[in-house]
Amino acid sequence: MNGGKPSGKPGGRPRSRRVLPGFGLTLGVTLGYLGVLVLIPLGALFLKASGMGWAEFLKAAGSPRAMASYRVTFGSALLAASVNAVMGTLMAWVLVRYRFPGRRVLDALVDFPFALPTAVGGLTLANLFAAKGWLGRWLEPMGWKVAYAPAGIVVALVFIGLPFVVRSLQPVLEDIDHEVEEAAATLGAGRLRTFGQVILPTLLPSILTGFSLALARAIGEYGSVIFIAPKESEIASQLIWYRLEEYDYAGAMAIAVVMLVASFALLAGVNLAERWASRFQR
Repeated sequence: MNGGKPSGKPGGRPRSRRVLPGFGLTLGVTLGYLGVLVLIPLGALFLKASGMGWAEFLKAAGSPRAMASYRVTFGSALLAASVNAVMGTLMAWVLVRYRFPGRRVLDALVDFPFALPTAVGGLTLANLFAAKGWLGRWLEPMGWKVAYAPAGIVVALVFIGLPFVVRSLQPVLEDIDHEVEEAAATLGAGRLRTFGQVILPTLLPSILTGFSLALARAIGEYGSVIFIAPKESEIASQLIWYRLEEYDYAGAMAIAVVMLVASFALLAGVNLAERWASRFQR
């Protein structure tokens, strides 16, 4: 007797109900959607670049101007993502752990770089940090030139990448039980030791996730950088645009392929580090 409830299998286990259709249909829709938006454009990029000979490809992708753009792009992106990893963690901690007037407004402002067009953000930052801007008029006399300097690229990339770290950390911070910290305190651990040995191992995977998202966003950024970057320092996306304006499509494709492969390798390394960090939660 099973109380009148039909069983879906001879063993008496009820058949599981799925809200969405079967695996085959949902997988097909997922792969088709991903293929149209991601796989086909990437395949077309590699196919176009494969029409070049190795000598032509290396000449276009390894020119001194291209190598300089790689250094500026990846160096600035790594520095900006590192700054966001530290400051984003601090900001997420303040928003989750403290209650103060204006907290909701500050929390909403974190998403402002998502809503603001990147070109508008870059133009605003350039005006703020210019020699006669609100901030630049105080910084430049002290020798800190930001607008139209390499530091301006980093500032723009920090601006567009900060929300990724904050939003990755907030749910984890909200789920951390305060009793764990109280238990560490009763055992004699100070604040710094409690954070380093109890809280940080839990936050580390999320910090790396936010870091990787901010890094990926910074590597491909264009709009916010062109208004504040110096003329002598080009990021790779700028150089690709210049190549297209010169009708050098092969050169643009070569640089794009190098950026794509390097980005995949860099993000794969970050994901491996994230997996390693997740072991601390077990």
